Amino acid sequence: MDPNSEQGASAVAPAEEQATKPTAKPRKPKPLPNYAVIVLNDAVHTFDYVVETFMKVFGYNAQRSFLLAEQIHREGRGVVWTGPKEVAELKCELIRGAGPDFYAAKKVEMPLGSYIEPLPG
Repeated sequence: MDPNSEQGASAVAPAEEQATKPTAKPRKPKPLPNYAVIVLNDAVHTFDYVVETFMKVFGYNAQRSFLLAEQIHREGRGVVWTGPKEVAELKCELIRGAGPDFYAAKKVEMPLGSYIEPLPG
């Protein structure tokens, strides 16, 4: 085969072109924003119920759960967990589905008020 023929030249050209083209850097995926699970204070649920719910839903110990319940009571609301949106939605639903408050003097069947919101950043 003649190295000066068109077929020989075209076989070498693509390799030379690839060597001279700049390679694109792979893009880093943009991190997804975190969400906060927020619980609202109310006048019907007992501290025992709220503490127990936080222990079940988040796996928090009794002290951490109680401190969160106190903060919610003082401030009217509180962030109880942060993380990915899908997990925040699940945690919020688990709070709402925790069942009735049997510790209350009168049985409370309404769910604990909770919602999620995106964190800044």
